[in-house]
Amino acid sequence: MAAPNDGYGHGQYPPQQYGQEAPYSDQPAAGFEPQAEPSPQAAAYPGTDAGKKKKRGYAAQAFDIGSGANVSPAGSNMPPFPAGGVTAGAAQPAQGYGGYPGQGFQQPAAYGSPAPAPYDAQQPGTPAQPGVGGYQSPDAYYQPGPGQQPPAMGMGGITQNMAGLSMGGPGAAPAQPGVQQPGQQQARLALNQLYPTDLLNQPFNVSELDLPPPPCVLPPNASVTQSPDANCPPKYIRSTLNAVPTTHSLLKKSKLPFALVIQPYAALHDIDDNVPVVQDQVIARCRRCRTYINPYVVFLDQGHRWRCNMCNLTNDVPQAFDWDAAAQKSVNRWDRYELNHSVVEFVAPQEYMVRPPQPLVYLFLFDVSYAAVSTGLLATSARTILDSLNRIPNADRRTRIGFIAVDSSLHYFAIPKDDEENGETNMLVVSDLEEPFLPVPQELLVPLADCRGSIENFLVKLPEMFQNNQNNGSCMGSALRAGHKLISPLGGKIVVLSASLPNMGTGKLEMREDKKLLGTSKESGLLQTANSFYKSFAVECSKNQVSIDMFLFSSQYQDVASLSNLPRYTGGQTWFYPGWNAGRAEDAMKFASEFSDFLSSEIGLEAVLRVRATTGLRMSTFYGNFFNRSSDLCAFPAFPRDQCYVVEVAIDESLQKNFVCLQAGVLYTTCNGERRIRVMTLALPTTTNLADVYASADQCAVTTYFSHKAVERALGSGLDAARDALQSKLTELLQTFKKELGGGSMGGGGLQFPANLRGLPVLFLGLIKNVGLRRSAQIPSDLRSAALCQLSTLPLPLLMQYIYPRLYSLHDMPDNAGVPDPETSQIVLPPPLNLSSERFVSYGLYLIDDGQTQFLWIGRDAIPQLLTDVFGVADRTQLRVGKGSIPELDNDFNERVRAVVQKSRDHLSRGVGSIIVPHLYVVREDGEPSLKLWAQTLLVEDRADQGMSFGQWMGTMREKVVQ
Repeated sequence: MAAPNDGYGHGQYPPQQYGQEAPYSDQPAAGFEPQAEPSPQAAAYPGTDAGKKKKRGYAAQAFDIGSGANVSPAGSNMPPFPAGGVTAGAAQPAQGYGGYPGQGFQQPAAYGSPAPAPYDAQQPGTPAQPGVGGYQSPDAYYQPGPGQQPPAMGMGGITQNMAGLSMGGPGAAPAQPGVQQPGQQQARLALNQLYPTDLLNQPFNVSELDLPPPPCVLPPNASVTQSPDANCPPKYIRSTLNAVPTTHSLLKKSKLPFALVIQPYAALHDIDDNVPVVQDQVIARCRRCRTYINPYVVFLDQGHRWRCNMCNLTNDVPQAFDWDAAAQKSVNRWDRYELNHSVVEFVAPQEYMVRPPQPLVYLFLFDVSYAAVSTGLLATSARTILDSLNRIPNADRRTRIGFIAVDSSLHYFAIPKDDEENGETNMLVVSDLEEPFLPVPQELLVPLADCRGSIENFLVKLPEMFQNNQNNGSCMGSALRAGHKLISPLGGKIVVLSASLPNMGTGKLEMREDKKLLGTSKESGLLQTANSFYKSFAVECSKNQVSIDMFLFSSQYQDVASLSNLPRYTGGQTWFYPGWNAGRAEDAMKFASEFSDFLSSEIGLEAVLRVRATTGLRMSTFYGNFFNRSSDLCAFPAFPRDQCYVVEVAIDESLQKNFVCLQAGVLYTTCNGERRIRVMTLALPTTTNLADVYASADQCAVTTYFSHKAVERALGSGLDAARDALQSKLTELLQTFKKELGGGSMGGGGLQFPANLRGLPVLFLGLIKNVGLRRSAQIPSDLRSAALCQLSTLPLPLLMQYIYPRLYSLHDMPDNAGVPDPETSQIVLPPPLNLSSERFVSYGLYLIDDGQTQFLWIGRDAIPQLLTDVFGVADRTQLRVGKGSIPELDNDFNERVRAVVQKSRDHLSRGVGSIIVPHLYVVREDGEPSLKLWAQTLLVEDRADQGMSFGQWMGTMREKVVQ
């Protein structure tokens, strides 16, 4: 099914086009039909609304012809791409991704249900009507090649089964709970249809990365209630495959991984992540496999018993299941949260506690050596804690805090209660680093509620105590051991703030950075741990419910590779601030904001994660920051809100059911001392058909899985091995698709792959070019190690942006970009562009954002009016480049640019928690060369350093596949 040859040579892609206005006209681009009710997704690619303020034609003042990145190239044969709402007859390849059976992306039900109502109403065999119910027949996305016929069967005629599907759309009859008999082998459902596209002639469009994953098409009445929330939303769990092969051999044949990407929390605070809480402590679980009751169980025996959807055992329904003890009345079972919601939280009864719930404990280890004092780290961190005391969770008034200062000795601080006569904090210095003892332990860890005044006084005085310290020693390893001894009876968090290499005492590290090794095969040795103390101590901490977070600030070598082991095995995180100095306001504000959000975040304490699944499936490998306590139990002394975990699933025996279930459970103690269980249940259809497996693969989840695999490979076998493994995996997938599903021939020199996986080649290239894995002699090993930490912990939406950054054209953004959407009140972002310098014009203004760093790129021919409006200077040479911010000026365009920069940092709207506030760098195209080069390394599709361009990469792939 090769697309017609558009006259572009191999590797040269036709210009992409987005269907919003050209920069100098007040008219919408040709071919764009504004929709009556734009969906939130369609709002990201809108046309212009009449009657809005006329936009400044910055580009027009420089040139007479349109050539901006957001311009619609005249005569281009690629129609515009308004995501979500597709115009009839559109032939833009990106829309092939939207071609799941009857799935419109505006539907929240797209994840858990088969076709929505408009398709249910069709008679078998009748082709789907374009535009029925606001969605488009997927046939419209099909592009026959020269001399080819379109497929004979419309979507409506794929299967008779589709006619009977009714998943609780408007007017659907309520399901009869318990009607479906387990193990019944119903006729196979029509799953997502495969849309092969030609990767060379129908290039990837970045906006496809924002589309939801292929939906999970489940049989009718799969769940006992017809709730739209019965299946787990992708923000909590994404599966690499949304149709599961029934046998191990079929999975192996596909060469695709079967893994779950689990992110149990969608925000740093409960108030922003609304999950129903079952308060009555009635928890129904399977006696055999311990699965929690969920929407996919089957009730039997007039509802007195239920059959487990994982192991098929029949269990009794608890007597209190239909009774509200508080109100002393019976309740309707079908209203219970756990039967309607795939994500619920149970308040756990006494039997879920080994000991009384632990309080929240923070022990701060301050580096007070010369490096930390002279850069302002000590003063800034003390000030931030002081300002954040009200934000630290303390609803139950049990939160405790302690402080240890570290140079070549350990400095303990005994903090008195507020009501004591002599309310002075005493400093106790211990010089014995081998076996540091604990003086007066009861006064070193004090309740925040009882000692608030004394803690405030101490934090004010702390920087003065060490302001003249010339000591360059750091015995941080000994301090960690002392801190562990202090808090291990309770458990809690050790927060390390360090600006120097631990160079004495336990866990002493050497300066081992060698520039001659960078970029060579020996570089990988620098990513290994230099001292076994850091791994063994971390495992010991995990056993005692002690978690460690590292905030690292050195301008010299700090051995992030060794130190990052502490968070890796204790459920913590490594935050790296290279060359940080409080003298720069941007540095001080970034750290203060992130550290304050870190302190306010609601974490789970003494947590464990376990994933259960339908008989025949087994959790085989786990990736992320935790300690694997047994084959299937992951232990977290503290459960963070801003990380994700990957679990690989093995198929041990043939799957008999037409759908399988997987359930992740996190048992933890809340910050205010309540024991809770968060349960997430995902149901996935099964298939015996390889085409279904490929049509239902989720490219973002697949990339996340291989990102974790690549980090493991880099740390184990080296960077070359990690890059090679990614390249050979992509080749293998392309070859498999060609051989098994592409008819074997390449059809006119193309490269066939499913539309829903079209982003994989560019995402893999982005991963190989990421600072963590890139072949380069210019990347210090600390920077690389910190990037590897990000690649193995970032939640999926932020990881995709880190691998394939966001690029927005600002000088010609549509009129509704940078202002709130009238319906959602959210700031609208301009349409994202592919990461290629071909998208840039010399008079343009662009934002490049990988989630960690933002670059504001100013072209060499930017006109004075643009510079005046955004930066308040008319001459480019007066522009302050480098780390900075956009001045607040009183004009419409400045406000919109600032709003776009701010919105691009909005993690919460993307369903993730994160404390990261990216630095903003102002870059002039004709300015500082090193800054310009750094920004250009984010343009994944360009050739840079020792990496190939996307065109070369696809050429290489094609050669390997054709062989």
